[in-house]
Amino acid sequence: MKKTILILMTIFATAAQAQEIKQVPQINVSGEGKIKVTPDYAIISIGVENTGADAAEVKKKNDVTVDAVIKYLKGFKLPASDYQTKQVYLQKSYDYNKKKNTYVASQQITVTLKDLSKYDTLMMGLVDTGINNINGVEFKSTKVAQYESEARRAAVADAKNKAMDYASALNQKVGKAIMVSDNSQTHYPVPVMYAMKAGAAEDSMPRETLAIGEIDITANVTISFSLD
Repeated sequence: MKKTILILMTIFATAAQAQEIKQVPQINVSGEGKIKVTPDYAIISIGVENTGADAAEVKKKNDVTVDAVIKYLKGFKLPASDYQTKQVYLQKSYDYNKKKNTYVASQQITVTLKDLSKYDTLMMGLVDTGINNINGVEFKSTKVAQYESEARRAAVADAKNKAMDYASALNQKVGKAIMVSDNSQTHYPVPVMYAMKAGAAEDSMPRETLAIGEIDITANVTISFSLD
């Protein structure tokens, strides 16, 4: 009997508390902040690869080219911290048609170029060293963290302005933020390489081989505001 009374009292107390809890009027809005940034440095991935029937020979060919690359980068006055070997491998494969082994030696090096005006000169010099792979170019900005912060602030301001528009139409006021959900991202441009058209004026014009583009830094937020 006592247990039954205790259970009933608990149920009544819970029901009373539920009645006291009032639904808070709120509005859910999304906001976006976008910052366009011109990259100020690039990470270039280059490589050298040789194939042959003798493992020692293909490795030797690779080593000669890599040695030339490193000497060139030193002569280019790049700090040693701005270039690094990323991948080295020597792989054996068997050609069933020719019934013999083939060896592939490869090495990949990443170069950080902090002066983009020197891109063409650097790349031409690297090609002359004997590299036979340009695996990609990534453009970056040294101020990404700063611009990401600016984009987030802009996204919040955008969301609040939307909330104020809706609240004004309802003859209400925007209160405190109840919940904030962030979904920000940074898009790095893909480099566009192209060759100038052949023509009589080709040699007299500066050669452009790279379109740097811009970095899109976007912040997206969803915010729930209370309505007063």
